[in-house]
Amino acid sequence: MRTVILAEPGRFETGSAPEPVPGPDEALVRVHRIGVCGTDIKAYAGQQPFFSYPRILGHELGVEVIAAPSGQDRVEVGDNCAVEPYLVCGKCHPCRVGRSNCCESLKVLGVHSDGGMRPLICVPASTLHPSRKLSLDQLALVETLGIGAHAVERSGIGPGRPALVVGAGPIGLTVVQFALAAGAEVTVLELSPQRREFVEQFGVRTLAEADGGFYEFVFDATGNRSAMEASFDLVGSAGTLTFVGLIQDRVSFDDVEFHRRELNVLASRNSFGLFPQIIAAIESGRIDTRPWITARMSLEQVPARFVEVTKDPALVKSMVETSDSDL
Repeated sequence: MRTVILAEPGRFETGSAPEPVPGPDEALVRVHRIGVCGTDIKAYAGQQPFFSYPRILGHELGVEVIAAPSGQDRVEVGDNCAVEPYLVCGKCHPCRVGRSNCCESLKVLGVHSDGGMRPLICVPASTLHPSRKLSLDQLALVETLGIGAHAVERSGIGPGRPALVVGAGPIGLTVVQFALAAGAEVTVLELSPQRREFVEQFGVRTLAEADGGFYEFVFDATGNRSAMEASFDLVGSAGTLTFVGLIQDRVSFDDVEFHRRELNVLASRNSFGLFPQIIAAIESGRIDTRPWITARMSLEQVPARFVEVTKDPALVKSMVETSDSDL
């Protein structure tokens, strides 16, 4: 079968591998859709923390179960599923206190171990979340949406509360959608006119630059040092700043202002345990994924088209599709 491997920063290779054989408690799944994430783009650029090469990318997956392990009733052959790509130990302190997204031995499929840019892969059956209603495209978006769902849940925001989302890339959009679902009054700060126009269809106010206002809740989804530091100046007294974006650098702030306003500063990492709620939210229509996918490419095209597609300023989410010819 075809595999697409990120051999080193800036270079993909196409390889070939035999069909994988599932181990105990694993399912063999046919990968139909792979969402391209900011993590993948940073890995290609050589800027992703906790990443090593060579690596098969792909952690946002829409899959079909080909073979299921016995002794479980979670999935059966033919089920279409989202894959929760977080492999945890279950024994460390974060795992024991219900914070498995912070597992000290966390491995993310497609980041710390080889992922889904291939037509077949074996995954623990416990990581599969089936839906009879969602399309394969929608199932591949569940992991991305989990980032925003976790950030919004972690912030504690509620109905009628004012929120500013800084950055309207894919991660910022997930925050926008779940903040709206929580009943918040959402404003988006985004430099790109294309992204402002895109996010306005969700009924939010947009800004091209800060307007001097303060917000009770600020979510930074930029992964940009200067923007992250500037976010401290956007949070009102007793407010909450949640960093959703990640940067391989230090972020500094004015300690006097930090204490004077008694700010809450949170990190938000991945998500864990939210996939069923996210699937239910999409199924019910509370979360609208229809506008999300703005570019597509085949698995075979990834090495040649990855840069072209991901550099498009109008890009929201690119979806990779596999075909029977990849088998």
